[in-house]
Amino acid sequence: MNDFDTKKPRIGIVGASGRMGRMLLEATLKDPEFCLAAAFDQPDSPALGQDAATLAGLPACGVMVTADVAAGLTDCDCLIDFTRPEGALRHLALCEAAGVAMVIGTTGFDAAGKAKIAEAARRIPIVFAPNMAVGVNLVFHLLDTAARILNQGYDVEIVEAHHRLKVDAPSGTALRMGEVVAGALGRNLAECAIYGREGHTGEREGTSIGFATVRGGDIVGDHTVMFCGLGERVEIAHKAGSRMPYALGSLRAVRFLATRENGLFDMQHVLGF
Repeated sequence: MNDFDTKKPRIGIVGASGRMGRMLLEATLKDPEFCLAAAFDQPDSPALGQDAATLAGLPACGVMVTADVAAGLTDCDCLIDFTRPEGALRHLALCEAAGVAMVIGTTGFDAAGKAKIAEAARRIPIVFAPNMAVGVNLVFHLLDTAARILNQGYDVEIVEAHHRLKVDAPSGTALRMGEVVAGALGRNLAECAIYGREGHTGEREGTSIGFATVRGGDIVGDHTVMFCGLGERVEIAHKAGSRMPYALGSLRAVRFLATRENGLFDMQHVLGF
């Protein structure tokens, strides 16, 4: 076992060789308030057995990438997961059994998956959010205020753009933006959302919230919410230039969970909104 500094939160990172995994490794290793305790990847990953720090282009740290999450969790206080829903739920069960906190940035869960996360949070502390970036969560807060003020005579449209490899649409962040706006307007997003338009659609329904999705290249993540009135348009937008904001927000979530024994939280709780 590595000689970890027990005064620092000990972090485990899954998907270590992926784009987000490497960013999380870099952020954790560069922050003196945290200790990288474990790094995990798929059983067939070429990264297995490598020093985790080298995946982030940093000097070796002595933590080797492994596929055995259950064994590695014995060294962790918190696991950060930005993978796929099916993998995240497997990791959730392991964290619940081991009493390890979890930060879940994975998106695309169905209702059953979200219910499993809520159930596990009765025993371990979890931060579950569609976007960990501090700026995006500030935008959520601003959208609530804007929607309450622009509650009459404004049509709401949400446009999001991501890289070509993203597998879910609309993005979890865009959906959360829609939920925030719908909630502030007293609407149910499931009933008023319009996901794309084609052909002869007829006039726009005034209470609908429209979504448009763009996929291409290496776009990290752009989100714009438009409140379109007569003679004016208000736009609230967030554009990510790299994945580092998601990693830094995740570390703030880890710090928040350090004093919690159980419970389900999102980044609005972490930031004190």
